[in-house]
Amino acid sequence: MKVSELRGKTMAELSTIKNKCSRDILDARFKNTMGQLDNKSIIRKLRRDIARINTIIQEKQ
Repeated sequence: MKVSELRGKTMAELSTIKNKCSRDILDARFKNTMGQLDNKSIIRKLRRDIARINTIIQEKQ
């Protein structure tokens, strides 16, 4: 996600997006362990999205 898109969201929307990304990263890790994940860069992208969201949450507080 782009930072400009995230800055326009409310705190409630940011927390729901963060929860969704956390669930997605958990699923991706399980798939990676089972050998079913084709694109392993998804884990890295999700981690960075979560970090961006956390940064914006801190800025808004």
